[in-house]
Amino acid sequence: MPPNPPQTPLRRLSQGSLFRLSRSGAYPDAPHGLGFLEPALAELVDEAEALQTNVEGLKSLGDALGTFNESFASWLYVMNMNALTTDWPQAPSQASFMLAARRAEEDARAALEAIRAAEEAARRPPTPPEPTRTLERSELPTTDGPTEASTITAASGAGSGAGAGAKAGGVVKKKVGAKPKMTAKEKRERGLEVERLLSALPLEFRGNEPTLRRHMEMVIEKFLDRPDEGFNIVAFVKPPDLNQARANKCLIALVNRKIVRKDNSTGSVLYHWNGLPQ
Repeated sequence: MPPNPPQTPLRRLSQGSLFRLSRSGAYPDAPHGLGFLEPALAELVDEAEALQTNVEGLKSLGDALGTFNESFASWLYVMNMNALTTDWPQAPSQASFMLAARRAEEDARAALEAIRAAEEAARRPPTPPEPTRTLERSELPTTDGPTEASTITAASGAGSGAGAGAKAGGVVKKKVGAKPKMTAKEKRERGLEVERLLSALPLEFRGNEPTLRRHMEMVIEKFLDRPDEGFNIVAFVKPPDLNQARANKCLIALVNRKIVRKDNSTGSVLYHWNGLPQ
């Protein structure tokens, strides 16, 4: 007797199976009822091409980064070898930092002393004018010339001339500390000397900034008038043209070039003229 055939019931078809969709009437003219796959496969092909294009772009980017990394690593290696095999004699050392700190301290002390001197000068009472004296005819010395006036007034003149004052004996007194007039030859030699000194200074003092050059010439002229004396920073200040900060800058440049010597052994900072070193 033959065995009975299996009685297992057939599985129910899913709603989205190809067989069920093929039996639908959505695409009656499609071969074998699979015409619904054509738009889906076309979209899949487009997305696959876009994916391939993006993957090729990522590969090109990776190649470019690899080339850059290799070149940059080579440059870093060369810089490291250069740093290990090259000496830097002008690199700042601990002594350089100590010298810079000491100069900054000296500059701050000089500025403070200049401010104190200016405050003391402002608090100092003004000097009263010199009293005038009237000489009678009987007090005048006997001369051969005519004497028409009965009295003369002997007062010290403050004009731009000789600035002399008459005393009782009629002796003319010259103004103390007056700058002597220079001849044309002396002026020419002074100009050549100032130009030679300016040529030894940094570029900013040699004409790059005309105002700074003129201020430096004023400072050098002050030293050349009295080269044997020491001056504090207040002696160079001539407001409003030459202020204290600009005078300090000019003096620092001269000290660095060793044209001027800075001395604070007496408790106050003084600047002495050395001249251009040979």
